[in-house]
Amino acid sequence: MAIVLNVIGGGRAGRTLARVFALRGAFAIGDVFDSTPVAGAAAVAFIGSGRAVGALADMRSADVWMLTPPDDQIVASGQALAASGLLKPGNVVFHCSGALPSRDLAAAVGSSAAVASMHPLKSFADPALAAQTFDGTYCAAEGDAAALAVLKPAFEAAGARVSEIDPEFKTIYHAASVIVCNYLTALLETGIRSYEKSGFKRDEALHVMEPLVRETLDNVFRLGTVDALTGPIARGDHAVVARQVDALAAWDPRVAEIYKQLGAVAVELARAQGSADPKALAAIERTLAAKKQ
Repeated sequence: MAIVLNVIGGGRAGRTLARVFALRGAFAIGDVFDSTPVAGAAAVAFIGSGRAVGALADMRSADVWMLTPPDDQIVASGQALAASGLLKPGNVVFHCSGALPSRDLAAAVGSSAAVASMHPLKSFADPALAAQTFDGTYCAAEGDAAALAVLKPAFEAAGARVSEIDPEFKTIYHAASVIVCNYLTALLETGIRSYEKSGFKRDEALHVMEPLVRETLDNVFRLGTVDALTGPIARGDHAVVARQVDALAAWDPRVAEIYKQLGAVAVELARAQGSADPKALAAIERTLAAKKQ
């Protein structure tokens, strides 16, 4: 007998996952409840199966409950579900937030069900495209063993690669995604502004930096961060680093601080690489750590 999944929150993530589950036979989609009947009907039409309902009380029983409203509504949704009397012994309740640990949901649901968090590292900006390209998506999982025993094989049947993480450091896990995605974008913007300061127009800067950025990323994923590091810190060129710190500080102290903070990490990579003179790296480290007088 198929495992029945109910969905609370039929937004982009919820409808994408439900569609993939339905297409791959990982779950049979039951009821879908969203903020309005129109939104619920649209979600069901996209999923291709299930029944849209206008109220939580109208939902039928299910084996698994997926909570995919906005993050700040997940706990309240869990509380409402627990209070509804719909949960049965042995049910699984999970959310897909990268920011909230499953224990927040456990506090909301109580002992009514096994709980977990399954966070796909994927953009759901375009649900149709996200569903088509879901194969190979990495998902970070944590929660009750009983819940993961149901969810892990279902996500894998849908094409995901599931890795369990430490729930005590869920916030750091999510921050990692912010750093490598959102902050990479911000870092590249900082680079564009620096190119502009040197005389390039913005569109020229984008064209100039693109090959360098793409080659660097390719090297990181092909060689690893240690062997991919190049430039003055990898060479132990203290004079160049010192001049750049001074020039950036005179122009924009915020950019200088970014340079220094990331430079400290680059020194660690250079030491692991083992090519640069240790004394030169120590001098660079002192320059990067020095406070502006």
